[in-house]
Amino acid sequence: MLSLPKIFITEKGERHARSGHPWVFEGEVVRTEGDPTDGDIAVVYTEPRNGGKAKFIGSGYYNSHSKIRVRLISTNANDRFDDDFYRRRIRYALDYRKTVMGDDFRASRLIFGEADQFPGLTVDLFEDVLVVQTLSLGTEKVKDLLLDTLCGMLPEYGVNVRAVYERNDVNIRTLEGMETFTGYWKPENFPDKPDGDHVIITENGIRYDVDYVNGQKTGFFLDQKYNRLAAAKLAKGRRVLDCFTHTGAFALNCAAGGAEHVTAVDISETAIRQTKKNAALNGLTDKMDFVTADVFRLLTDMVNEKRHDYDFIILDPPAFTKSGDTVKDAFRGYKDINMRAMRCLPRGGYLATCSCSHFMKDELFRKMLDEAAHDAGVTLRQIEVRTQSPDHPILRTVPETFYLKFYTFQLV
Repeated sequence: MLSLPKIFITEKGERHARSGHPWVFEGEVVRTEGDPTDGDIAVVYTEPRNGGKAKFIGSGYYNSHSKIRVRLISTNANDRFDDDFYRRRIRYALDYRKTVMGDDFRASRLIFGEADQFPGLTVDLFEDVLVVQTLSLGTEKVKDLLLDTLCGMLPEYGVNVRAVYERNDVNIRTLEGMETFTGYWKPENFPDKPDGDHVIITENGIRYDVDYVNGQKTGFFLDQKYNRLAAAKLAKGRRVLDCFTHTGAFALNCAAGGAEHVTAVDISETAIRQTKKNAALNGLTDKMDFVTADVFRLLTDMVNEKRHDYDFIILDPPAFTKSGDTVKDAFRGYKDINMRAMRCLPRGGYLATCSCSHFMKDELFRKMLDEAAHDAGVTLRQIEVRTQSPDHPILRTVPETFYLKFYTFQLV
């Protein structure tokens, strides 16, 4: 530990770190000692004040290219950052998923970045394929060790990995001084990789064809797993409109849950083709129809024509804001679409609505819903409040790990 470079931080930085948040920002660094190397571990201390001594804060990955100057991975001064350290961390992550996901383990997020003390690392398991995204330089440097360890441990959990695919095609990597790329990791180690870069997974008893090479993010959104079940419980005997259907997950859960009929809508023709494919895979095509359309325009037309074709509407839009600077615009977008959906529903109808943006805080999302209901002239009876599935754990000291808000209501 004594041979590692040292980073001395401000009082503000100390308060931030002592609260349990793992990021040390550029403006919180007073000085460095020992010539830290980008992506390597440095030790963080308080800057000595009033003749006192520097106090140990923690150790983490240093990066001079990033506004997050240090990403802490340990607050234990006795930790040694050897192979065993990382193996223990991976074991903790896998044991946790096996506990909270049970039979759903084979379609789950195995590592969720800071929530698992692996900064910037996402690992999703789709049956026997791992899809990986690495957004931190420090984690990139130990990636081979982490993935080798994961692939070596997973047979103990009933999974023999057939392929590992990297989806490092996001611009955040450039902020860390890394290149963007996609491709198979160590393909020579996996001669039995799936044909066609697709894999079939089962979630909530429903089968999906996952395109992990070309699909959004890692290929499939696992975080809504149990929210889809909550929606399916409300869908029985109802006419359901699933807006922003993407791969059809909410729509398929509702159709399988006994809905009278389900309409799946998305502006993307690719998404609608994938939804049709998944519906056929589950024998649900006869209970569904598929519409390529702009959801805002579709709901506006229904309002103007005073149509109440559906008694259950699901809103699962993409993130309307990805920074604090655009929250006001996002608030208006969320309010607009929710108000239109409420006006399209008959009295007694049901609404499921959500936001996947961390920057759209829960209290702001609730305020938006109240305003939308007021402007739509309806009263909302709250049924459930939910968040992301437990394979995407929320650390109370790291607000960034809490992003998904999911509400169900009846209009009364």
